[in-house]
Formats: sequence, C-alpha cells, structure tokens
Amino acid sequence: MRRAALIAAAVVFPTAPWALAVTPPGAEAPVAERQIVAGSYAVPVGPFADGEVPMLRAEGKVTTRVWHVPGEGMTTLQILAPLRAALIEAGYAVIYDCAAAECGGFDFRYSVELLPEPVMHVDLGDFRFLSARNTASGEPDYVSLMVSRSSTRGFVQMTRIGAAEPAPADSRGSTKRPLPTLPAESGALSDQLDQAGRTVLKDVRFATGSSQLDGEDFASLEALAAYLRDHPDRSVVLVGHTDAEGGLASNVALSRERARAVMDHLIGRLGVPAGQLAAEGVGFLAPLASNLTETGRTLNRRVEAIVSSTR
Repeated sequence: MRRAALIAAAVVFPTAPWALAVTPPGAEAPVAERQIVAGSYAVPVGPFADGEVPMLRAEGKVTTRVWHVPGEGMTTLQILAPLRAALIEAGYAVIYDCAAAECGGFDFRYSVELLPEPVMHVDLGDFRFLSARNTASGEPDYVSLMVSRSSTRGFVQMTRIGAAEPAPADSRGSTKRPLPTLPAESGALSDQLDQAGRTVLKDVRFATGSSQLDGEDFASLEALAAYLRDHPDRSVVLVGHTDAEGGLASNVALSRERARAVMDHLIGRLGVPAGQLAAEGVGFLAPLASNLTETGRTLNRRVEAIVSSTR
C-alpha cells in the first residue's frame, strides 16, 4: 500500500490548459523526450485480432517521453494504476486498457510506436498499455501510455498527441531533447541480454529473399544456447528482420521463416528446450541501417534475440 501511495503522490497534472506533466515515482525528469510540432500518431484502440491492431490516427503536436522508474519488485499495475487515475482526474476518458497477452502480446507491442531499446524496454510477457482521449477543450487530445519493467526498474513511455507544452521549434518544425546515444553492442552476449534485454545475432546473415542459414557453426547461437542453459527460468523471442525489398506481408512471412530457422538450429543442433524459444517476424519495420545501400540492407537481414520472460 505504501508503494502505491508513493506512486500516486508522484503524479502531477497542472490545471493550466494543455500542460500535461507526469512524473512517475522516483523519476524527476524523462530520460528521453521527442517532440514533433505537427505530426501524426497511430493510437491503438483495441487488441490485436485478424492480423492487425485497430488504430485511431491522431494529428497535432506529438510529444513522447520515457521515464525509468527505480524499484525492484514493483509491478506494472502498480506503476500504471495511479497514472490512469490521474488521467481520469484530468478529464481523460480511457479508450483502451490492457495487459500483455490480452493486448495481443508480441504483435500488439510491435504495432505500438516506441522509442528504441535500451531507452524504452518492453518485456513481451509483462507490459500494460492504455490509450485515452480528452475532448473538454474542443480540440483533439490523445494519450498513449506503455508501461513495462525489467528485474531492477520500470519503464514508462507516454505519447501525447494534440496541443503540447510550448517549445521553440527549429527551422524544420520539430523540437527534441536528443535521445541518449544507444550503446554499441559489445561484450559478451549474456551481458547484452542482461543489460539491454536484446542482442543481434551478428554472425547469422541471410541473402535477399532467403531464410537459409549459411553454415552450421555460429558463435552467437552457441553463446545463446549456453545462456539459456545457464538460465532455465528465462525464455527468448527470436525476431526475424528483412531489408525493404518487396511488400510488407511477404517480408513479414520471410522474417518469421528466418527466426524459425534459427530456432530449429538451436533446438535440433544445440539442444535448447523448445519451451524457452519462440519465433516471430516484423519484416522491414525495424531497420538497423538505411535500406538505400547494400551494406545497410545486409545489416537489416538479421535475427535478434529478445528476453521475453523469466519464470
């Protein structure tokens, strides 16, 4: 009860028009902020079903902020509940509110526009989402809120679409607090999974249009197998990616085939229990590099391992 009270006390909504200020518990300032003075944002308004997440397209100023919330053992509901109450108190009506599996799990999470890891981390088995709308002013005003956590801290991303706090615009019409520089993936694969929750399997590459593994020995897969043997309580999702050649639907299917090829190798050759693995694909929606160059396209044809849960 005391922890929940601390969370509620940390949420502040000033009464000035459009001045929406949220400070999650123990986080005095966002770790990252991005503003676009005139833009659009797809707000989820329902669960993943029939191959898609229903979206409401909102336009206006788009302000995205991410906070890291200290506190081992805090649940996502403990983080979200007081934020939801504060939104309602400020005049917002909840459009959609869900938790991981009921949202649609992997498919829902990858339909939501989020700032990248490690700024915004989402545990695929433990996240909560909320969208809300405020029409009191007569102008569109939407909020999209994603909450998740790691073993040591919580992650909160709030995106607001509509009028936003005044900020000086640059000549291109956007303002930003620069995102922290993402750390280069270095060190042991196990360290990358523990610290960032994800890693690119860098020695697993594919030719355009192919899901065939090129070779039989992969240091990254051996390291991943060892990690999963050392952590039998953990599971990972293998996420396949493609370059931007071809249509989205075919690339999503191809990326899933690439992830399954890696999963089959881990299970069949390296003895990883099938229960610790899942395979998904997102096509060309999350590139590592520009698809305008051959080097970039090669980097984008990849599989990543993402820690999805601990039991």
